[in-house]
Amino acid sequence: MSDLPPDLPRLRTLEHWHAVQLDRIRAAITTAQQREAEEQRKRPLPPPPDWVLQQGIGQGGPPLAVHVGGCTLAGGRPRPISREQALRALAEGIEACQVCRPDTDLGWLG
Repeated sequence: MSDLPPDLPRLRTLEHWHAVQLDRIRAAITTAQQREAEEQRKRPLPPPPDWVLQQGIGQGGPPLAVHVGGCTLAGGRPRPISREQALRALAEGIEACQVCRPDTDLGWLG
């Protein structure tokens, strides 16, 4: 047993009403998405880590260099590391970035 009317005029009326409601819902979704995007833009970015390790290409790529957090030369694959890890990486012979000079900030004399 159907809960819809059997005649065409009432079915067309229901179709129109639902189309109007769907348009209203879609407009509300768009407004909510815009509001959420604006809130995202207003949120401050988290501070960069103190130190990062630049990774080589490929899964499990070798470490290439130690950088100060936020250094733009760290490439697209920087991994946050602690001060101790940065010092250990330098001690193991991993290069210090020649631009941001993490070795100077770390007090590394190696």
